[in-house]
Amino acid sequence: MTYEVMSLDVQHLLTRLGITKCILLGHSMGGKTAMTLALQRPDLVECLISVDIGPTSTAPISEFSAYISAMKSVKIPDGLPRSAARQLADHQLCSVVQHPQLRQFLLTNLVEVEGHYVWRVNLDAISQHLVDIMNFPVFHKPYPGPALFLGGSDSPYIRSQDYPEIQRLFPKADVQYIAGAGHIVHQDKFGEFITAVLNFLPPP
Repeated sequence: MTYEVMSLDVQHLLTRLGITKCILLGHSMGGKTAMTLALQRPDLVECLISVDIGPTSTAPISEFSAYISAMKSVKIPDGLPRSAARQLADHQLCSVVQHPQLRQFLLTNLVEVEGHYVWRVNLDAISQHLVDIMNFPVFHKPYPGPALFLGGSDSPYIRSQDYPEIQRLFPKADVQYIAGAGHIVHQDKFGEFITAVLNFLPPP
């Protein structure tokens, strides 16, 4: 589960869909995957939007590892109604994942399969590749197209110390912040997020 492998997954999907050039938007891990694809295959990417993540290591500031451990420890009895299962999982997560909106975001991955509640994301694979996920691949050749780095003003994930690396790899980048938004920018300030994305995109 490296960003190079996830980038190849997206490339294969584009080929299967017959898409020769795309506008690529990704959030967090998806943003790092989108950046990797743009740097590997700039011919496929018309423009790039990275939501609340830069091309740098997030290990010093991320609580991701603790969140994964908390999700793996959730225990839901079989046969519970979905609403009760989500409430129980929310209660079990709240001591580690203290922001309610972030818990709700994580709980979108809790699904019922044949009467059992499971996480639809591969938590074991994520745990085994945390170092890769927290870091970012080394690239030397920049992406020449337009790029938007859209962060939340209340999030630590796009920091001023990241600007030199953003400018090195994405020389046409614009960095913007949405006031009052945390890491999940599109959930916290949906209207402002959509406006910022539409203002960045080329006219149809």
